[in-house]
Amino acid sequence: MRRYETIFIIRPNAGDEEINRIIENTRQIILDEKGTIIELNKWGMKKLAYSIKKESLGFYVFCDFAGTPAAVAEIERKFRIDDLVLKYMTIKTADSINGEEIAQAVAAAEQKKTVPADDQETDGADVDDSVEIETEDEADEE
Repeated sequence: MRRYETIFIIRPNAGDEEINRIIENTRQIILDEKGTIIELNKWGMKKLAYSIKKESLGFYVFCDFAGTPAAVAEIERKFRIDDLVLKYMTIKTADSINGEEIAQAVAAAEQKKTVPADDQETDGADVDDSVEIETEDEADEE
């Protein structure tokens, strides 16, 4: 089994149901091919660096998984067929990965998700969490 990362971009006019359908289909292909999903994140709507199929925005999805080349081929075949997928890219991050390494990677991904914002590193920058926003009404009252 090999480790892969896939990022795909979905059209901005796709609804939540369609986005979830594409993600679920991708997840199911990996599982059908005896693979394991390490991490699956919806990055959300982002501006594209350049227009793709006349679109300037796209919904980004990231998937880190352990699987077979057959799983990658099937995922990419489905992406080519689906008009809602603007672009996709899959890279191989490891030639081989065993069950123990997969378990460690899944645990690390879960740990990354559960780290509170207060515990994250700030690279030595001073962070001031208190921000006061004054509305026009409050400004007029003073």
